[in-house]
Parts: sequence; C-alpha cells; structure tokens
Amino acid sequence: MKKSIFFIAGAGLMLMAASCKKNLEEKPYSFLIPKNYYQTATDAQTALNGIFNVFQQQTSYQRTVWLISELSADNLVGITTSERLELNRFTWTPANSEITNWWKTSYQAISRANDLLENVPNINMDTVARNNIMGNARFLRAMAYFDLVRNFGDVPLVLRPITTAEDTLLYPSRASAADIYKTIIDDLKFAELNCPLENKIAAANKGMVSKGAASSLLAKVYLQRASTSYADAQDNQNALAALNKVIASKVYSLVPNYPDVFDNAKKNGPEHIFSIQFGPGNNGANSNIILRMFYPAQLGGAAPFTVDTTYFKTGYQAEDSIRKNWNMADKADTATNLPPFVYKYRDPGYVKGSNNSNVNWIVLRYADVLLMQSEALNNINSGDATKFNGINAVRARAGLKDPAQQLSFANTPSQNDFIDSLVKDRGRELFVEGHRKYDLIRLKRYKQVMAKLGYTVPDYRFLLPIPQTERDVNKKLDQNDGYPK
Repeated sequence: MKKSIFFIAGAGLMLMAASCKKNLEEKPYSFLIPKNYYQTATDAQTALNGIFNVFQQQTSYQRTVWLISELSADNLVGITTSERLELNRFTWTPANSEITNWWKTSYQAISRANDLLENVPNINMDTVARNNIMGNARFLRAMAYFDLVRNFGDVPLVLRPITTAEDTLLYPSRASAADIYKTIIDDLKFAELNCPLENKIAAANKGMVSKGAASSLLAKVYLQRASTSYADAQDNQNALAALNKVIASKVYSLVPNYPDVFDNAKKNGPEHIFSIQFGPGNNGANSNIILRMFYPAQLGGAAPFTVDTTYFKTGYQAEDSIRKNWNMADKADTATNLPPFVYKYRDPGYVKGSNNSNVNWIVLRYADVLLMQSEALNNINSGDATKFNGINAVRARAGLKDPAQQLSFANTPSQNDFIDSLVKDRGRELFVEGHRKYDLIRLKRYKQVMAKLGYTVPDYRFLLPIPQTERDVNKKLDQNDGYPK
C-alpha cells in the first residue's frame, strides 16, 4: 500500500519552553523559529507535510470542500445545521461559520507555504530536491488561492511570512481577483517546471505534487479565468496547451471500470492526478469523515447529507446506469425507501459509526482532463470535430458506446448545445467531487440549472461574503456587493 504525506511539524513551527520559576532569570530550553528550524532536507520535507496537513482538516478538503462547492449546486442536500441550510437555500450571510472555515484554512495553508518558501532556499541540500519541495509548496499555495478567488473574488494577497505585530501585511487590503489569478498561474508554472512526472515519484511519496498535477490545475485555472471579466485572450489556448501536455505524456489514463476510480485498493492509480491523502490504510495518521457524512444509518453513517431527489430521478439518462448506480442509491442492505444518498465513496475497512474511512479526496483526475480539453476546444473553435473526442471517451467508459450515445454534430450541432451536454456530463462523471458550483458558473448555466429546482440565484451570490469575523478584526476588508456592509 502506498504511503501518504502527513503532518509532522507543529503549527507555525514555533516551539518555545522557558523556565518561569519566581525570582530567577528566564532561560529558554529551546527556541525554535524559522531561522534556526530550517537546517536540513528533512526539515524542509517536514514543513511541506505541514502544508498538506491543512488540506486534511475537516474544515478543508475533508469536508468543507464539498460543503462550499456542492451544497449550493443541484445535486447535494444538507440541512442539519443552520449554516448548511443557508448554503443549500442561497440564504448565507457573512456570519456563516462554514464560509469562515473555508477562508481561515485557506489562509492557514498559504501562511505555511510562505514560511517554507522563505526559508527552504537557505538550506544546503540537493537543488533538484529543494526545487521539488518548493514546487509542491507553490502548487498548494496556488490551490488555496484558487479556492479563495473562485469563492470570494478579491482577497488579500500575502506572499511572504508575517514577521512582527507591526508588519504591514498583518491587516492587508484585498487585492484584485485579476492579480490573484496572475499569482496562481505564476506559482503553477513554477510547480510544472520543478515537480517530477507522476511515474518518477517514489511509492513512499505518493501524494506529493507531480508535473501533471501542476499542468492539470493550471488548465482549470485558465478555463475558469476565461469565463470572467478579466480573462486573458489566450486563456483557452493556454488551457488547451496545458491539457495536451498531460495527455501527450501518457502517464495517465482512464481506468476501464468507473467504480475502480474509487476503489481504495487502487488508490493513486493511473487515473488519479492529485488527491489529498487519508489514512489509516496508507499508514497515515488522518482518516476521513466522508462516509459517516454521506452514508445512511444502515451503512453506519449519520446521514446529514442526501442527494437532491430531483437530481436522483432525472440527473442521469436511463442508459447511464453504471455511473448512476455507483454514485447514488436509495437502498442500503435490505432497507428500502431511504432518502437517496451519495454512495460513490466506499471503503470495505470502514467501521460503522466511526470517522476512520481510508478514502482519499480526489482533486484532479484524468477524466476531468479529457472533459476540460473538450471544453477548451469548443471555446476556441466550436466547429472543430476533435472537441468530441475527450467527452466521448469519458462517455464510452461509462457504457455510452453506441453511436447514438456518442456526441457529434448530428446530435450536438451548436456551441451552446455542446455546453448543455458538457454541463450534464461533468455532473454525472464528477458527481460530488467538489467541482459542481464552479462548473455551473464557468459554463454560464448556474441560474438556469438552479431555477429548475426553484431557486433564483442573484448575481451577487455567485460570490460568497467576506466573513464577518475577519472584517471585525481587519477594518481594511471591504464587503462584496449585495451583502451587509
């Protein structure tokens, strides 16, 4: 079983113990700060593990990632707390604690990445290994900023450690989303240049960033920016170039059977490009709460989340049974007439009622690369027949192999027809994998899809509010339009 990357270092790498005996001069037994911590290659790797650890938290990629990206879309329901109800019904406010969690953990990851990037260059170590670690840190910083800019728009841009109480970055203003995207792209280009190919990463280090992961995320960033008012004219072309690199490398491939993508015995397989790693099966310290959150009581879960009933009934074509039957169910063991639940994440080692799942959170996989390639080609030249290749390969793997089930100009004649099909296929293939809200916004179908469920989505709710707790502390943070100032 391949090992995962897990957190070892203490938060912030600041450890201090001192004598406090009365009437005696205080003498520190240890005073560990960045300047004297970062001494060896092992220290650098430990600091990198500390960044990965942030994404393993429940308030990050263990749970909040899908609260933020799926609850305010068309396929997931969660109304067991007021915060989740708000996300589900488009009534969230700046006081929503789930939104605050997303902001705080994103900046926690950025802070740890900044510490590493400031100090690792001073370590006397192998240059290639150093650049790989720094490439990993810059990828993770880019991922955190991508999560922020997609959800909040303009956000503070902090690219170095905050060193004193008088530091000007302690209370930063918001930088423009355009500048955030430029920083993300710069970080990912560095990672693409300095991280190894996936097949060059040792088994013990699976979970670290590869060249293919950097290219794949870079493409996703370009496509998302291309849909905004600050798009660059070359965004779609640049996305396509990044995607073609991943495809041409032949390092990744679709696994023949869709369920195998989520088989714990086949984690970090040929389709997986980047995943947040969870234990205990991979000799790690962190396990994943996801099965307890999605499973009904009959399978040992707490069932706070269910599948939207409309999506359960109409989200998949009748012939798309492989993906539907794996992803969703309304029966467990002998039970019948259950509310439909998310069933795509499965772990034979899961102990009912526990949080011990060994399920990784898949951030990037090859099916997504193929779907993005089709999207980029359609954006560049809607008359290019090769745009059907990627999406049709994904559909064929799902059992949609008959000519009538493959897309072509005969059944998908226009650019908008293609986008309508792509919206549906991304929803079916990447069901509850943390993409849905962003896909609907990027592909200009958010309002239409949610209107079918009875929700009117005002323009301002395409972005989340800046958390009120952050604005209370930092008076320089203004609020997004539409929310209480």
